[in-house]
Amino acid sequence: MDDTTPDSLIPYDEIVQEALRAVVGRVLGEVQTSGGTLPGNHHFYITFKTGAPGVDIPASLRERFPDEMTIVLQNKFWDLKVDEEGFSVGLSFNQKAETLVIPFSAITAFVDPAVDFGLQFQAVSAEGEPEPHDDAENDSPEQRERPNVESEDGSNVVTVDFGRKK
Repeated sequence: MDDTTPDSLIPYDEIVQEALRAVVGRVLGEVQTSGGTLPGNHHFYITFKTGAPGVDIPASLRERFPDEMTIVLQNKFWDLKVDEEGFSVGLSFNQKAETLVIPFSAITAFVDPAVDFGLQFQAVSAEGEPEPHDDAENDSPEQRERPNVESEDGSNVVTVDFGRKK
């Protein structure tokens, strides 16, 4: 018997990463809704890829941080705006006000040290396209038309509906 795990044709890792990035979006959205004020001792360290698609930061910051940068949202930030794709925020660097635009896909870490909460993310490739793969052997039209059949190797193929209970 082979102990290796087969490659998945479902991009579970990408789906989980996207769902966890949505947590960041919801948290930042709640801060925006509350007027841009963090409750209690909460503060956020957000690390992101400076060269990722959609990141808009001043050239001076991109030069200082050519790969990755961490910002802190605590006391002195303003104009936090959150949408489905990412967020923008005003921060001060060397006493100069700057606006940063950061897509959620560029984030590699989100930490709230006040409550010992943190998320780590895999970096999204610049292409954004999944690598091509061969079609699965059961992707033929005949297989889709016969969902509950015994295959040639004797194993049963079963369809499962994860819909709501009726």
